[in-house]
Amino acid sequence: MEFTLTFLVNLAGLLKDGASLFLGLAVIISFIAILVGRREGWSIADSLYFGFITATTVGYGDMRPTHGRGKLLAIVIAFTGLILTGIVVALSVEAASLTFDQHQAQAAT
Repeated sequence: MEFTLTFLVNLAGLLKDGASLFLGLAVIISFIAILVGRREGWSIADSLYFGFITATTVGYGDMRPTHGRGKLLAIVIAFTGLILTGIVVALSVEAASLTFDQHQAQAAT
């Protein structure tokens, strides 16, 4: 349990340090999703929903762009989401490594 709590504290610290990066990527995803939504005639809420589902690569299929530019922008949203997800995974691995090193140091003393 102690390892898990230490990991979560380390992860929260790393995520806090990268908050501006996450916010920037979220703004980019939201902006592009609203552009696609305007072209497709969707509401802002539907556009943001589409952007989130596309960025997380879930892709339920309930909403999809029908125009060429919208499809191209959906690909950009997906790649941006992959970058965001990759950063979160990398930070999680870093937090796990840091936590493991901390527990190894404690065990050695």
